[in-house]
Amino acid sequence: MEGQKEKKGGLFITLEGPDGSGKSTQRSLLANYLLTKGYEVLSTREPGGTRISESIRMILLNPEYKEMHPLTELLLFAAGRVQHTKEIIIPALRAGKIVISERYFDASIVYQGYGRGLDLKIVKTINQIATQGIKPDLTLILDIEPGLGLTRVGQRSSKDRLEKLSLEFHDRERRGYLALAKEEPERIKVIDASGSAEEVQIRIRKVVEDVLSQRSLWQRE
Repeated sequence: MEGQKEKKGGLFITLEGPDGSGKSTQRSLLANYLLTKGYEVLSTREPGGTRISESIRMILLNPEYKEMHPLTELLLFAAGRVQHTKEIIIPALRAGKIVISERYFDASIVYQGYGRGLDLKIVKTINQIATQGIKPDLTLILDIEPGLGLTRVGQRSSKDRLEKLSLEFHDRERRGYLALAKEEPERIKVIDASGSAEEVQIRIRKVVEDVLSQRSLWQRE
């Protein structure tokens, strides 16, 4: 597939997981660690990453838009993902960089599919179009009990529209992530996100280092 050819040379890592699982912290720690190892790293996030995508993010996360339809939500995420993929991810991968993205299309499968109840085939088809077939080389799911995650979120000064969703929604979200991990065990690895940020980062680094080691061996052949 054309999209898959585009990313040859770089390494695409995504961090996924329920709200409060520590994705932003772990993305920053991992990016800094890989930089110290001499890798070229691009750290980004969804929704966002580009001027247009950040504007879409403001709409998606605004708690005032309680009436937003799940299909509207799906299409807005996809629209932001098009810009993010075209402007940020593909150029970085072409340049041979390690791209670390906080969320990518798996988040839509989980949030709008498992969480909102939209048809999974529709969600996957829309995201296949939005990403041009680009798929992460490695996806790390930061797994945490939804109750603990929401407790962490509750300590923030303010919560966005998605963080305000019910515990039942976040339960469905977590089940969705674990289902994806069973479907694609080679790409998707589940990381225990309980404990300190340092403990979680050690778990993440072990998985990432294994992938980088395999990639280095493959490149020398």
